[in-house]
Amino acid sequence: MTQGFDDIPEIALDWHRQGKGAALATVVETWGSAPRQVGSQLAISGAGEIAGSVSGGCVEGAVVVDAIDALDDGTSRILDFGVSDDEAFAVGLACGGTIRVMVEPVGLQMPEAVLADLVAARADRRAVAYAVETGTWQRRLAGADDPALGGAIAKRFRSDKSGFEDETFLAIHNPPLRMAVVGAVHIAQPLLVMARLAGYDPVLIDPREAFGSAARFPGETILHDWPDEALAARGLDARTAVVTLTHDPKLDDPAIVAALKSEVFYLGCLGSTRTHAKRVARLTEQGFGETDIARIHAPVGLDIGAKSPAEIAVAVMAEITQTLRQG
Repeated sequence: MTQGFDDIPEIALDWHRQGKGAALATVVETWGSAPRQVGSQLAISGAGEIAGSVSGGCVEGAVVVDAIDALDDGTSRILDFGVSDDEAFAVGLACGGTIRVMVEPVGLQMPEAVLADLVAARADRRAVAYAVETGTWQRRLAGADDPALGGAIAKRFRSDKSGFEDETFLAIHNPPLRMAVVGAVHIAQPLLVMARLAGYDPVLIDPREAFGSAARFPGETILHDWPDEALAARGLDARTAVVTLTHDPKLDDPAIVAALKSEVFYLGCLGSTRTHAKRVARLTEQGFGETDIARIHAPVGLDIGAKSPAEIAVAVMAEITQTLRQG
């Protein structure tokens, strides 16, 4: 598996299994202008190698020292750091803040089996929370329907926010965000770039190979299957956004139907109000009700007066972000 900046549990597990030793450092609380959000992680090997980040660079050195100590004595710990304005400026931050960092030695207090199960869940795109009871240091994985944690954990999955529930720290591990763009039109060119910059794994779907060519979309993942077939093969879930851009019912409608039958968090369709009215009529004939059709964002994108393809892409990304973060 190719590992990236966010593959910190995977890297820690690899280091541990290679015999290097590994510790995981996780931001568990922040106050003020902390540089990294709760849940951010840093992996530290027994040789002092690091991957990831828990700050803008101002506390990493101290965390590494404590992580090596944790590997030596086999105990977990929570560290408190206050970053002054002067120190913050030195590492490129606007102002200071305070963070708490939990350090866990893998294979010692943090069981290898629990970390391995977490890595497996992430690979399978299963949403899980790594739950640590900081009073007893008991650890387990929990789902959104965990009865012991009630509605609080489900809310954290929806908002993508790690944090404490009483003395239990919940590190939320949602599947990576994905986007399927149907239609290799001009708007798709900036939209795919913006989606990747925003943390999505985008794919372009268009059976018309002359439109969806590598020359027009260099470096992009392009599927030339029919949209419903391509979406079925890729999989649709609650961490996926679907955007249709072709204006052609033969291409857009199969994708829309597939999306409406899934749990995608966003479905946006290009076209005027008049075009959408015809779309609604077709979907109604296929048996979709008002609740289903209300899931469609059409005309696609926030109304910001966008004109050019790039501006329209900005409006689409803004609406997708709004839907993801605010519901």
